[in-house]
Amino acid sequence: MTNADASDARDRSRDRDVDGRARNARPRDGLGRPLPYGAEGVPRQPEGLVRTPRETVAEAQALLTQGRPFHAHEVFEDAWKSGPPEERTLWRGLAQLAVGLTHVARGNTRGGTRLLRRGARAVEEWQAGRGEDRPYGMDLPGLTRWAGELAGRVEHGSAPVDARAEAPRLRP
Repeated sequence: MTNADASDARDRSRDRDVDGRARNARPRDGLGRPLPYGAEGVPRQPEGLVRTPRETVAEAQALLTQGRPFHAHEVFEDAWKSGPPEERTLWRGLAQLAVGLTHVARGNTRGGTRLLRRGARAVEEWQAGRGEDRPYGMDLPGLTRWAGELAGRVEHGSAPVDARAEAPRLRP
């Protein structure tokens, strides 16, 4: 079998969506980790949904409260990709905060703290450019404070953390 034949065989065996794009159909746990085929996972977030900003915040908060930050990150990612260009930094930063929590909950201290800090910087950058602390009712100063405090605690030995117990409140 040539390398091309092997590649074709791998491509045919991959999970695909209705448009033929590669999509891993394995179930996932609440932190987004793939589980074996046939295992019971948590419901996945549909990709590519366009929500209003307030719907995005409400859906992401519900997922964070359930201890599912990976899935909240996907909701924020949809807003980042479909929202107006002037809000992309905000939604990207929020997605990074959620995936940072995902990583520290999985025990990845280094990657998690980097993402928490990167997300906080993005949110602060967006906020500084707008002078707006509470877009869509969110408490941006509180979120950046939460991210810094969590990153500091994790760096000093408290990883992994409980994603549900550490979930931020997006709105005061």
